[in-house]
Amino acid sequence: MTYILAIDQGTTSSRAILFDAAMQVAGSAQKEFTQIFPHSGWVEHDPEEIWSTTIDVCKAVMAQQGVTASDIAGIGITNQRETTVIWDRETGAPLHNAIVWQDRRTASMCETLREAGHAKMVTQTTGLLLDPYFSGTKVKWVLDQNPGARTRAAKGELLFGTIDSFLIWRLTGGKVHATDATNAARTLLFDIHTGEWSPEICALLDVPTAMLPTVHDSAADFGRTKSEIFGGELPILGVAGDQQAATIGQACFNPGMMKSTYGTGCFALLNTGDTPVASQNRMLTTIAYQLNGQRTYALEGSIFVAGAAVQWLRDGLGLIETAAQSGELALQADLSQEITLVPAFTGLGAPYWNPDCRGAMFGLTRNTGPAEIARATLESIAFQTRDLWEAMRADWTGAADVTLRVDGGMSASDLALQGLSDILGAPVDRPVMQETTALGAAWLAGMQAGIYPDMQGFSDNWALDRRFEPEMSKDQRDAAYARWLRAVNAAMAY
Repeated sequence: MTYILAIDQGTTSSRAILFDAAMQVAGSAQKEFTQIFPHSGWVEHDPEEIWSTTIDVCKAVMAQQGVTASDIAGIGITNQRETTVIWDRETGAPLHNAIVWQDRRTASMCETLREAGHAKMVTQTTGLLLDPYFSGTKVKWVLDQNPGARTRAAKGELLFGTIDSFLIWRLTGGKVHATDATNAARTLLFDIHTGEWSPEICALLDVPTAMLPTVHDSAADFGRTKSEIFGGELPILGVAGDQQAATIGQACFNPGMMKSTYGTGCFALLNTGDTPVASQNRMLTTIAYQLNGQRTYALEGSIFVAGAAVQWLRDGLGLIETAAQSGELALQADLSQEITLVPAFTGLGAPYWNPDCRGAMFGLTRNTGPAEIARATLESIAFQTRDLWEAMRADWTGAADVTLRVDGGMSASDLALQGLSDILGAPVDRPVMQETTALGAAWLAGMQAGIYPDMQGFSDNWALDRRFEPEMSKDQRDAAYARWLRAVNAAMAY
């Protein structure tokens, strides 16, 4: 049993990666699935398609490498967070499409709760803000839309879970309804200080506690898969939300270490140790991981649109055929044109938390073309990261001299990372191992299975591919960032 099977269930695709005994990638498979947009600002997934693509890629990578269930020591799961599924305990059938973390349909519900004076209590309990991003108001919305659903949920006939819980339920044949502390911490229903579901918030949102999963450590026994799925029972031994899994995969185990993952969105986590830091700058306080019953906390900033902006260049505007071409196109831009894109396609995340803001572009001239738009798109990701960087440094003195560790699809671009270092005015480190999210889930499972090293041993294995140092002058950097802030304020005013 020399392999760990990592399931990386993301926002646009399901992936499976086999890691060998040396924690190296032995093989991978990936399958995209449908993005559903019923209304402006609404985003859904079909849970059945998530399930089928997940199983398909797991079987594909096992077949590809000639690996059977007897070769696999355990499964680690990492997943898109906050995305909400409610399903029937008896049949496993979803009550509604999964409501994705990007979805903004509960914006007015959140505003009503804020106006009623509940925001402070919710933030103090959960570390989160009253925003449509999180699962709690999504659960309430689904229950509100389906007559009789709340009564059934109170009887335990309907279950709620984030994607990890849904997959665990299906994989174990309905024997296990569980999640880990990192996913629970993103639901708006969990008290991050006590490590328990909050009765007060569940009552506020009218979410029956009978429908909530059991919360475990990130490395724990989450049950065994049905033997018919993979040809043998496999233990599920590690679970973490994707951004926390990337934090683990980047070995950010010490207070003051920070990582930023560039996928559909961008998510930066700063390890603050065993003390939750209450943000004064609209960052989130969350659980980085929980091991042996001990919670480690982080400050987090979430950007809703990062890689999705590059996808927009490809799919929305047709300016490029592949995401990799965005950098090549941006290099052709006329630098005298100061085009600024605010990619608020689904609202603005941290530190603005404006769900109603929409995308805007400023500084257009007759000479503006695809190259300038591509450059503005890549720059917008760096500017948004600096927004998070500034807020975290204002919140916690431990963030004063941080080197940023980066991963995700955009981290393969030297141009993008050099631009990021320039705008931050700080070093940016890219690791040799780019599959940090899946690696984090794999390490949790492998450590639990006893085939991977402990935290210190894992940290010692982290290897640097390249460090990017800032080349832009401070005056240039500050002028560019001031231009960004003007554009954001203009977009929000519109």
